[in-house]
Amino acid sequence: MTKPPLTLYLAAPRGFCAGVDRAIKIVEIALEKWGAPVYVRHEIVHNKYVVDGLRAKGAVFVEELEDCPDDRPVIFSAHGVPKAVPAEAARRQMIYVDATCPLVSKVHIEAERHHQSGLQMVMIGHAGHPETVGTMGQLPPGEVLLVETVADVADLAPRDPARLAFITQTTLSVDDTAGIVAALKARFPAIVGPHKEDICYATTNRQEAVKAIAPKVDALLVIGAPNSSNSRRLVEVARAKGCGYSQLVQRATDIDWRALEGIRSVGVTAGASAPEVLIEEVIAAFGDRFDMTREVVETATENVEFKVPRVLREETA
Repeated sequence: MTKPPLTLYLAAPRGFCAGVDRAIKIVEIALEKWGAPVYVRHEIVHNKYVVDGLRAKGAVFVEELEDCPDDRPVIFSAHGVPKAVPAEAARRQMIYVDATCPLVSKVHIEAERHHQSGLQMVMIGHAGHPETVGTMGQLPPGEVLLVETVADVADLAPRDPARLAFITQTTLSVDDTAGIVAALKARFPAIVGPHKEDICYATTNRQEAVKAIAPKVDALLVIGAPNSSNSRRLVEVARAKGCGYSQLVQRATDIDWRALEGIRSVGVTAGASAPEVLIEEVIAAFGDRFDMTREVVETATENVEFKVPRVLREETA
């Protein structure tokens, strides 16, 4: 039976970013150094395939530090943690390794610097997301006000409207965040912004690639986890750029083939915590069903690399 023709547009960059790659390496090196079990507070990154793979090697994933024994190492996830968490680990004399993405740590440092200057912080982010919780937890209660939408800006009640600064979650939609920033500046003209954009390079680059592909395709699939903020934003960006059928899938088995009947073109990308093996799995699934032509749409080149913490470099040298 003749396969129908299909052009598959593959986004570049896609998948793992430097912060995710570093976080996974931290768990793997910790397991080599200390043996199993090594505890990880929260999913090291938001991807079931990655988490299951590390669990099989001996990582134990927990939600709170109180679920960890004192005598085993614990790793903090790439999303970052409130200051109280490493403080409690130190009090319990635990071995701990902080896998917080350096770009998230940059936002933490920024918040601390503005706080020391007497400014109250406004954080643009998603309530309950681990990164938002971790960033807000860098400062005392009440020192960080959270906004999720433009509408939230009107309800802000800062201590002093003339003494404000803003920061953002690193995995937000660039376009949506720009609207919130504009609303903040309109209401609080003196508000201080970050020295450099808080939304990370990987989030921005993956969104730009989707913007380039979305107008070309009948459908677009984002490979990523339902709890991955940057993956969900890619779906939203594709829809905003005119691709009506844009869906998040965790792997090839999640693809709704009936919904894709009759398509002639499809875009494929992946969130920053999705490994390349899952991307290749999805491409292979399309190749099984279609006479497929693959085209790479590259909008940026990434060569960023973050070192693992010194304690692991020294001990494993």
